[in-house]
Amino acid sequence: MRESGILMPVSSLPGPYGIGCFGKEAFKFVDFLAQAGQKIWQILPLSPTGYGDSPYQSCSAFAGNPYFIDLDALKEEGLLTAAQLKAEKWGTDPKEVDYGTLYVSRFKVLRTAYAAWRKQCAGLHGCSYYFPDDYYAFTLANEEWLDDYALYMALKVANGMKNWVEWDKPYRLRDKKALAAFAAENEEEIGFWKFLQYEFAIQWKKLKAYANKQGIEIIGDIPIYVAMDSADTWANPWLFKLDENNCPTQVAGCPPDGFSATGQLWGNPLYNWEVHRNSGFEWWIKRIENCFRLYDVVRIDHFRGFDEYYAIPYGDKTAEHGWWEKGPGIDLFRAVSVRLGARKIIAEDLGYMTDSVKRLVEESGYPNMKVIEFAFDERDTGNASDYLPHNYPENCVVYTGTHDNETLLSWFRDITPKERRQVREYLNNFYGSDREICQDLICLVMRSVAKLCVIPMQDYLYLDNSARMNQPSTLGNNWKWRLIPGQFTENLQKEMKVLAKRYGRQ
Repeated sequence: MRESGILMPVSSLPGPYGIGCFGKEAFKFVDFLAQAGQKIWQILPLSPTGYGDSPYQSCSAFAGNPYFIDLDALKEEGLLTAAQLKAEKWGTDPKEVDYGTLYVSRFKVLRTAYAAWRKQCAGLHGCSYYFPDDYYAFTLANEEWLDDYALYMALKVANGMKNWVEWDKPYRLRDKKALAAFAAENEEEIGFWKFLQYEFAIQWKKLKAYANKQGIEIIGDIPIYVAMDSADTWANPWLFKLDENNCPTQVAGCPPDGFSATGQLWGNPLYNWEVHRNSGFEWWIKRIENCFRLYDVVRIDHFRGFDEYYAIPYGDKTAEHGWWEKGPGIDLFRAVSVRLGARKIIAEDLGYMTDSVKRLVEESGYPNMKVIEFAFDERDTGNASDYLPHNYPENCVVYTGTHDNETLLSWFRDITPKERRQVREYLNNFYGSDREICQDLICLVMRSVAKLCVIPMQDYLYLDNSARMNQPSTLGNNWKWRLIPGQFTENLQKEMKVLAKRYGRQ
């Protein structure tokens, strides 16, 4: 079945509290997609943001982002008041997320809500605290990761939010007596972090159920790596390439290419794949299983890293002196299939692809990705012709761009005159405006043979790079863009529906 959809993170939704969330605007956006003939809403990882405000540098591979909790819903539960929400600062520009301001205001009101919730629960059934039955069910169902995550976050708070590698040795190396004593003394703080995950799960479940009822499936993203400063590495150091002091020996990144002379130094710890293999890939299976509780379809980021991954010595300042090592290959995905059955997975195979990576994607059976911007630029991929629509296989997902790309409008303006001429020749449009070229490119990917076509919201709105989501290898100005009320108009809705119907994607 041919389908189309929109790429837009939850954080980019409009709303009054500094960042998009699971509130009324999210439900309105689902309605907009359904009425526009779309079948897919692709989002970025729902995990807590980390270094550089990136959802790809999260403190947990399993937890949800507390920023997405709808504060108005907490108000309706009697946990917050309008005055408490009005008293806080949420940023001055509705088109951008101000993460510094958000960090202070969000957690302040969430702690206020938690205190009110505990007060509601005090003395019920003759107990000091008797929490709702669904809370106990949630904590029990998720205890394998939730207990470690909540303890880790409480320890971070106690240590001034420092990276866990800087904690005192008993906590850094998980001395059982020290952890037990800390947990006993910090029950309320640990409970706060569990409460946030409970509220996140309730609210997301409602939103996802509503989307599914409207015929909209959610595509979620799973980063291949986890952050060094995460509950995952702290609680499971043996799963990663760490030394006896739990410091990394090698870190992740990408080698130099046409876009970066020094490569990309991501800094994530690398997996000890031998340990994962010997466990039957248990941690990975649980991670992917958790993702399918959140999403209908999972896009696995940096799929190449499962065939070969780039290892950089820990402490290097650039990615220039790394090397390639062999990953788990198809064995991981066979194990996932055996345990979880057939699942909807997309392989993000962008960039330079070796023959062995191509074989891995083909053997997995997962649809791969095509990005029209790459069809006219060989600096990064070395195989631009693979991205030309006349070469697409049916089993792929096509995009105008991803969260890492320029917006379509700025991309067309920024490429070389030769590349612009190639675009116009391919479209057979030699005189159209920049906007008309963008319209033609959207139509081009929509009418391709690809089963699924996903368009970033910015490209439907013909926005420039002021709305770009992320520029890899940079810090300080990413993950900020937001819609403002009224940007998804009735006219845009009609335009999208016409295209979906015209190209058999409705």
